[in-house]
Amino acid sequence: MYLSTASCVLGLLLPTGTTGNSLFANALKTWTDKRQRVMNAAARVISGTRKLDHGLMRLLHEDLHWLDIPQRITFKLCLLVSKCLHGLAPRYLAELCVPVADVMGCRNLRSATRGLLNFPRYNMISHGQRAFSYAGPHAWNSVPERLRQTTSIELFKRSLKTFVFGQSDIRDIPVKWAI
Repeated sequence: MYLSTASCVLGLLLPTGTTGNSLFANALKTWTDKRQRVMNAAARVISGTRKLDHGLMRLLHEDLHWLDIPQRITFKLCLLVSKCLHGLAPRYLAELCVPVADVMGCRNLRSATRGLLNFPRYNMISHGQRAFSYAGPHAWNSVPERLRQTTSIELFKRSLKTFVFGQSDIRDIPVKWAI
């Protein structure tokens, strides 16, 4: 029953609730909290738990292997940047991912040899930091160098998800499963 319920919920949730996650980069916490509540409700439907049962975060992370919305946004941004750098994304996005080594005057910096990307400085906090030209390279630069040097997209996805899960903070009591 668990797998069939999970399949139904994922079929309904993923096409509408998780698309465009990278559009929520640096968005207001109230926006990401709404999406998190939808994912939490989906996890409760799958597990058969009630709203006030403990252990929801453990269920999301350990059993369902779902990332929280802020981590999911970072994951999607880094994956899109990786595709840009490997020629698997549209050219208009790839042009926004400029390595520091390609910027005049920055070629001799240590960051030029570490695979970091250049990102523009913005004065407007509300919109400038949400643009892919800023959010994508900024998320990419936060990933460890060993991940940035991965050439396989599938290996990068697995390693990145493991890295992002390591950044999560799980302090919940184990969930009580409904039978």
